[in-house]
Amino acid sequence: MVVVDLTKASAKNKSVIGDMQAKSGVNLADCYQCGKCSAGCPVALAMDLQPREVIRYMQLGMWDEVLKARTPWLCATCQTCVTRCPHQVDLPSLMEAVRQEAKKKGITPIKELNRFNDLFLNNIRYFGKSHEMVLMGLYNFTTGHLMQDVWSAPHLYFNRKIRIRPHMVKDKASVRKIMAKCLEGGNK
Repeated sequence: MVVVDLTKASAKNKSVIGDMQAKSGVNLADCYQCGKCSAGCPVALAMDLQPREVIRYMQLGMWDEVLKARTPWLCATCQTCVTRCPHQVDLPSLMEAVRQEAKKKGITPIKELNRFNDLFLNNIRYFGKSHEMVLMGLYNFTTGHLMQDVWSAPHLYFNRKIRIRPHMVKDKASVRKIMAKCLEGGNK
């Protein structure tokens, strides 16, 4: 059993946890640990910390444990937790803020999810929206999964779910500005 001195942990990490609250717009004190977020989360079975535990760890100042956890990287941002929460605590925004902070520190516990995230965001920056064919190709090539999902491509193409040629948004500069604002924590 690992013993953590919560007094020291809380004092040491108070400012960074305050920054995470400000960036995400989440007040950690609003969560009273009812567990509805964890009970409804479709990805909870794969997480090392349940969604409510991420908040509890942050309430206790256990920032290093949250940074190293796989949970923020597995969050699907489906909003089920927010919908079920009696106080509408926006856990997906908090998870995104934690992911961004972890990336700044070079902590990426799930490398392939980090790679997908980067490719997805760059795809939107370039095209103004996600182009699945480019995203799928780049992801498979850069992760070494060259044949992954290749058999589903014809079905998706013939059913008009993906296109060979990307459709670009007319005002890509506006999309880039919105993305930059979101990534710097301007979600409010």
